[in-house]
Amino acid sequence: MFDTNSIQPTHYELPSFFADRLGEIYTASVTQQHKKENGQFFTPVEIALFMASLSEFNGNFVRILDPGSGTSILSCALIEKIINNNKYLKYIELVIYETDTELIPILKKSLKYLKNWVENKNVEIVITFYSSDFVLHNSDALKETPDLFTKQINLFDVVISNPPYFKLSIEDERAIAAKIVVNGHPNIYSIFMALSAKLLKEDGELIFITPRSYASGSYFRAFREYFFNIIDLDKAHLFVSRKEAFNRDKVLQEVVIIKGTKRNIAEPFVEVSSSSGLNDLATPKIKIFPKNDIVNVESKEKVLYLPTSNEEEVILNIFQSWSGNLNKYDIKISTGPVVSFRSWDKIIENYEDGAKQTAPLFWLHNVKQMILEWPIENKKKGQYIIIDRKSETILIPNKNYIFLRRFSSKDDKNRLIAAPYFSNFIRSDFIGVENKLNYIYRQNGYLERNEIVGLCTLLNSTLFDAFFRIFNGNVNVSATELRDMPLPPLEIIHEIGNTIILSNNYSVENVNLIVNKYFEPVKNYEEN
Repeated sequence: MFDTNSIQPTHYELPSFFADRLGEIYTASVTQQHKKENGQFFTPVEIALFMASLSEFNGNFVRILDPGSGTSILSCALIEKIINNNKYLKYIELVIYETDTELIPILKKSLKYLKNWVENKNVEIVITFYSSDFVLHNSDALKETPDLFTKQINLFDVVISNPPYFKLSIEDERAIAAKIVVNGHPNIYSIFMALSAKLLKEDGELIFITPRSYASGSYFRAFREYFFNIIDLDKAHLFVSRKEAFNRDKVLQEVVIIKGTKRNIAEPFVEVSSSSGLNDLATPKIKIFPKNDIVNVESKEKVLYLPTSNEEEVILNIFQSWSGNLNKYDIKISTGPVVSFRSWDKIIENYEDGAKQTAPLFWLHNVKQMILEWPIENKKKGQYIIIDRKSETILIPNKNYIFLRRFSSKDDKNRLIAAPYFSNFIRSDFIGVENKLNYIYRQNGYLERNEIVGLCTLLNSTLFDAFFRIFNGNVNVSATELRDMPLPPLEIIHEIGNTIILSNNYSVENVNLIVNKYFEPVKNYEEN
């Protein structure tokens, strides 16, 4: 660690720039492992200033919360903005949380300079610093029914944060304290967001930069239900590049900045902006959408859609015009039941004639766009599974399916990668589907051939891939998301399937040609 006394602000340096410089020095002094363990991704000054610009606070007294402060760059940027835009401001109360003991001396140096800068503007500031855990320190705010031991909560006008990002175990005391917003293994950042929303005054502002993984999926459903019941979304900003937002920390992450307000009556519109990275952050592309198009708070899932271009707006409109989905068509989707590490004793590489009875085993690597490649040579991915009394519980009947990858890799052009499977593919009563695949089927009966090909065609199309990316910010494809994804009428799906079958051309190029003929063509629209 370095000597903090050797680091001094330059003449007339803004507190946000000093905090940024301190962050750069600190980042260079600690290991990637240390930053990973603490979920630390320091906010560049360009992003801090942008986030601060989203605040519309106006008053002579402001109470600010920064629950994961780092070097306090977000607090500095916000206070600079409020002071410069509000000549009546007289008093600031700032509450700061930071638990990294190695970072605290640097944070205190940053806060000392901020205090001096503010007081030189003839504004009084009181800074309260906590080295305790933000979630546990404020867990009473998440209690569904307060009791005699519940602490009194002092609410805030503005909460601004770049919270830590890491998963918690379900036994973690923070996950237990936040059980009202937890489903499965939560990420700490979503608990920060939920708790911060609860700590806001009426008409208070919340400004956060986080991964966008909470926008959809079952893991974050309870969080979205809770959060969007409190916060009315005003603005969202996306970074098109996964590299630039936290390039200094060598992090690849799809992040979103949101600004919301705690209000009883929702505003009718949301502003969605985007930039490639930091260089064009000052001149983002901006679009205005009806709020229900972005997050329908009346819906079960409360998925957050974030279209950033005219093209994506057209795509969103196409999908929102459809009323069908898998459930309505009596089509199910499940996750493959074969967990490889639990079944190694049943998985074999090659078919052995006359040996034990076997079934084909399908892995993620067998599934290509519109093509099922099986068997393949891969010593770590045995292509057969032994059928016996024990393994029959994890095998499924041999009938018509669609196999869909649950994950995409960084080399995949599409997030959705699906292949048809027909029961005559192999003579067997059962088949094995590994856990990294979803399989789509009709529970009571069979999927017809044209249904399978039609659905596969849609799932592999650039149209569906583009729609999926509007609400999904990671490489995971959950069964929940697919169950609720809008689909065109079943008759159209049959027609598309028949068209592909008659053409005998299952290429991705033909898939997109057919899909675009059936629906409004997706073009490269000029941006406004």
